[in-house]
Amino acid sequence: MRYALYFTPPKADPLTALAARWLGRDAFSGEIFSDKAIGFVPEDHAEIIAEPSRYGFHATLKAPFELATSVTERDLLDVAADFAARTPAFAIPELVLGQLGHFFALVPAKIYQPLQDFAAQVVKTFEPFRAALSDHDIARRKPEGLTEPQRANLLRWGYPYVLDEFRFHMTLTGRVTTERQAGIHDLLRDRFSAHIGKPLAISGLAIFVEEERGAPFTVRSWLPLAGAQS
Repeated sequence: MRYALYFTPPKADPLTALAARWLGRDAFSGEIFSDKAIGFVPEDHAEIIAEPSRYGFHATLKAPFELATSVTERDLLDVAADFAARTPAFAIPELVLGQLGHFFALVPAKIYQPLQDFAAQVVKTFEPFRAALSDHDIARRKPEGLTEPQRANLLRWGYPYVLDEFRFHMTLTGRVTTERQAGIHDLLRDRFSAHIGKPLAISGLAIFVEEERGAPFTVRSWLPLAGAQS
């Protein structure tokens, strides 16, 4: 079993429902949606959402990890509850549709330091719960293709894209071929128009679980950020 610390809006949030239908799966309930339930989709919809659908709608804060032998799931849940209770909610000023390489995601319009600081706090706070990566997991990240800081992050924190390398993104597609990108961009812009150009409340911390390697990730716990504003 692997665990991950993710951001996702709460279950009842309109963005959660919209993204779940686009991705064909609700990570909170496990409900599966057919294409007929979500309106027009391209012919290759199932192919382009296969990978993000398995992970569920989220932004990675601490990437999937196996638990260290010295801790239990109960320990993780207790520390996460305490962390959420002490951490204030905040909002990203503007969410936009972004393209990262060959895939699309909802991203901040620009780097927002409170978000970077929050993500770094999550990475560091929950590091004691992470078992060391296996050689296979390190190789799977293709370290030879990473920058020096990213390789250092992979070895120190178990994931290349943390701290200064962190870029918040809520993935909506897998790889989209170059000739399909303009059409998919326009479709997603229309589908998510109610949320693009608007703030996004970072109001909770979610613990996702993968029961076994390759299984869909589901929400084990969603914890509201309830700390006092400074």
